Amino acid sequence: MLLDARFSLSETLKGFTAVVLTGGSSGIGKSFIKLMRKVQSDILICNLSRRSPDINLGELKLRHIPCDFGRSDQILQGVDSVLTILNREVPEGRVLLINNSGYGSYGRFLEADLSNELGIVDVNIRAMVEITGRLLPTLKVRGGAIINIASTAAFQPTPLLATYGASKAFVLHWSLALREELKGRGIQVLAVCPGPTSTGFATRAGVKSGTVPGGLGHSPDDVAKISLRALAARRAFIICGWRNRLLAGFASLLPKTWTTALAMWLIGRVKTSEEKA
Repeated sequence: MLLDARFSLSETLKGFTAVVLTGGSSGIGKSFIKLMRKVQSDILICNLSRRSPDINLGELKLRHIPCDFGRSDQILQGVDSVLTILNREVPEGRVLLINNSGYGSYGRFLEADLSNELGIVDVNIRAMVEITGRLLPTLKVRGGAIINIASTAAFQPTPLLATYGASKAFVLHWSLALREELKGRGIQVLAVCPGPTSTGFATRAGVKSGTVPGGLGHSPDDVAKISLRALAARRAFIICGWRNRLLAGFASLLPKTWTTALAMWLIGRVKTSEEKA
C-alpha cells in the first residue's frame, strides 16, 4: 500500500486536539513534534521525557513534563500532570498517545550490566503499559488513538540484542491484542516497526558508529510520517520499508531456531564490520 500517495497528514490529525508523547527529546519522538508543528501547529503536545526537546517551538503548543520512565512514581506524577493540562487547556477532542520512548544494549547477556537490562524492561515495556493503562479511561471518553513504536527486531529472537528484541516483540503483540480488545470503542491502536533508524539508539546501546546495511535504515522523520499515514489507513501494524517487510515475512516462514542463528550471524557481523571501519 502506498501510504504516501493515499493519506494526507492534515486529514490524519483532523479531530485530534492533543498528543501525549513519550521520549520527545530526540530521535523519532522529536521528529513527531516537528511534524506536528508543520501539519497542525495548534495541536497541544504533552511530552514526557527526562529532557526537554531542543527545538525551535515557534507557535507550537508544547508542554514538557519531566519523567524518568524507570521510576513508577514519576510515571504516576507525569500522567497526573498530563491529565491536568488536558482538562485545563483542551477539555474536548480526541487524544493521540504515542509510546515512543525506549532503548537497548548490545552484547552477550552473560556479560551485560543486569541493572541496565532490567531498565530496558522497565522503559520499553512496563512504562508503556502503565502510561497506556492510566490514559485509556480518558481516551475512552474522548476518543483517540495509540501509536506504539516497536521494531523489526520484534519478528525474530535477536541474540546480542536479546532483551531489547524481546521487549519489542512484547510491544508488537501487546499492541495487536489491545487493538482487538478496543474494537468498537473509538480507539485505534497501531504498532510501528522501523528498521535501524538514525537516532542516538546505537550510541546508548554501546554500538560503534557505522553504516546500516543498505536499504534497511530510515530517518526519524520518515518513521514519523509513515506512522501517521498508517494510522490514517487504520493499519494494525506497519513495517517501515519494503526490504524490512520482506525480511520480516521471510523470518516468519522459517523455524525459530533458524531465524535465531541467522540473526546472531547478521547482528554479530554488523558489529564486527563497525569495529574494523
